[in-house]
Amino acid sequence: MSTDLPLSSPPMFDSNDIAHMRRALELAAHARDAHEEVPVGAVLVRGGAIIGEGWNRSISGNDASAHAEIVALRDAGAREGNYRLPGSTLYVTLEPCVMCAGAIVHARVGRVVYAATDPKTGAAGSVFDTLLSPLHNHRVAVSGGLLGEEAGAMLRGFFRQRRS
Repeated sequence: MSTDLPLSSPPMFDSNDIAHMRRALELAAHARDAHEEVPVGAVLVRGGAIIGEGWNRSISGNDASAHAEIVALRDAGAREGNYRLPGSTLYVTLEPCVMCAGAIVHARVGRVVYAATDPKTGAAGSVFDTLLSPLHNHRVAVSGGLLGEEAGAMLRGFFRQRRS
């Protein structure tokens, strides 16, 4: 059997993916500039329409669970009248952590597109395989790296400023 094909192909992103990630980056900048929060933004989309948005609110809300993804899932759940959000795509500027990945699976999100990889707590394959685990009863398609350099630069700048 020939093995000329790569084991995995690079993710393909379209103009809608880019537009939604740009919105997530705007939300991340808002978190940083207006709330002095870690700059992470998230946008949940279904059928081409935004159904939920969020940015990190852990510091301002004194809430460890108020990550951008959780806030976007809560927003979408309230708008949709249901915590289950099948067929949706979550765009987030940083690879989800284990907590957020669990919520994404329970919400039945169909796809996650993230920008920057999180080398410390990423749960979409970089550190943990929570989103990709075959043990879950729901499967989430995952693609990373969309506008990752821009998101990573925003995060590095935020933490550099906090340390000085």
